[in-house]
Amino acid sequence: MPGFVCRVCSREFEVSDAALAKFPGWKPKQCLSCKNRGGVRSALPDKTSSLASPASPRAPMPYASSARTVSRSVSREENLTVAEVLAKYTAGPLDGVFTDGAAEPNPGAGGWGAVYVRANAVVQEACGHEPHTTNNRMELRALIEGCGMIEPGARTILYTDSQLCVNTISKWAKGWEARGWKRKGGEIKNLELVRELYAALQGRPELELRWIPAHAGNRWNEYADSLATAYRRTIR
Repeated sequence: MPGFVCRVCSREFEVSDAALAKFPGWKPKQCLSCKNRGGVRSALPDKTSSLASPASPRAPMPYASSARTVSRSVSREENLTVAEVLAKYTAGPLDGVFTDGAAEPNPGAGGWGAVYVRANAVVQEACGHEPHTTNNRMELRALIEGCGMIEPGARTILYTDSQLCVNTISKWAKGWEARGWKRKGGEIKNLELVRELYAALQGRPELELRWIPAHAGNRWNEYADSLATAYRRTIR
């Protein structure tokens, strides 16, 4: 199914070909969750959204140290340098590989970033830029490059703020592979990157792919975002 990016929560979502065919030229701007909430963004994935209900305003938020930190999730990309990110943010996981991809406009010029962190210190980082791409391609490329940073056998979490990437690899890729890399709804977008990432993770059982919310004040996710958008700035 075609993929889109929600303008409210910045998450990737899909709409069936059948639904799009009913409204030629329609490009959905909000995911169903945000539309049902009237456009109000939740900082939590759907399965934990009840923690953010008005009845429990002090309930713990994943990867966030305070309500103030979580409130940043409604902000747009800040376009900070990595130095500015380190000075501003302290919350979130302190170990793992954090990845991000970006394209502006989408499709358009884009970049990817990945940073390998141990005990809140950078072990390795990398970033790249393509003149014409999509945010989904850059998210996949960032994860592929992130996998390559981790020494064999090291149990590590790969973080991405793309739920589409997590679902693609964790839920759908196995079935697509069994069908000869075909899907019932049509073509598999970015197939070469999907296959490369899936193969990399299949061969590295010590690695775990995990979603992290975007722009929620998590230091190393924000750092990866800064790397992914470095091509837009004169300094990284």
